[in-house]
Amino acid sequence: MHGFPLDWNHWQINDWPKKLDEIRAVTDLPIWVTEVGVSTFGADEVQVFGLKRTEELLLGKVDRIFWYSLMDLPPAWEATTRHKESEGSAYYRHFYLGLIRADGTPKPALNHFNPAMGICQWFHFEDHRLDFAVDWLKKLGVKKLRTGISWADWHRPGARGWFDRQMHALDDFDTTITLCFTPPSRGKAPNCTSPPQVPEEFAEFAAAVVQRYVTDWPARKTKQAAASVVSAGA
Repeated sequence: MHGFPLDWNHWQINDWPKKLDEIRAVTDLPIWVTEVGVSTFGADEVQVFGLKRTEELLLGKVDRIFWYSLMDLPPAWEATTRHKESEGSAYYRHFYLGLIRADGTPKPALNHFNPAMGICQWFHFEDHRLDFAVDWLKKLGVKKLRTGISWADWHRPGARGWFDRQMHALDDFDTTITLCFTPPSRGKAPNCTSPPQVPEEFAEFAAAVVQRYVTDWPARKTKQAAASVVSAGA
């Protein structure tokens, strides 16, 4: 489940218990709230209230919670949405969902974050914020992390090297990976949320990610560590 009742959803934050009951009525599967957050678009105090109230309503009521997110988007970047600025203020709220501002300074809500919740933090290709984010996640005591591996970025030159670095940096976390973002040339429509023209291509991407970062990852890490020792010795 995702929920952003103080920014986008047409229901109030206190409706969370009712929303959970609606899901429990149709499945016995574990319930994960994989994105829940509050922006500081209007005021920092709104995020403080939203964080505290979300914890009261969800912590201990679902199997996992991932607060979105640790860091604001840099203002020079684009938010990954279909309609960009034509969405009006809804678009700009994407830039203010972090507990830490784009300039690296903490927001007031950071002092109220409970590490019993996880964090959902997306990283861009060759994201300069990766090490900064990992340092903060460890400082906050975060154990569970959700992030993504982009199918679109998987086609870039140097993609394997970047994702190896990302996954190595996240090694100490219980990490949930989302496979996302259709390359515009491979979708039924030219946008990142489109179903693929050829489903087998996405299946091949998913299989390659699982092979590299689940099946082969322990051996790959050992090989990388050995190479680092040899390099340091030289």
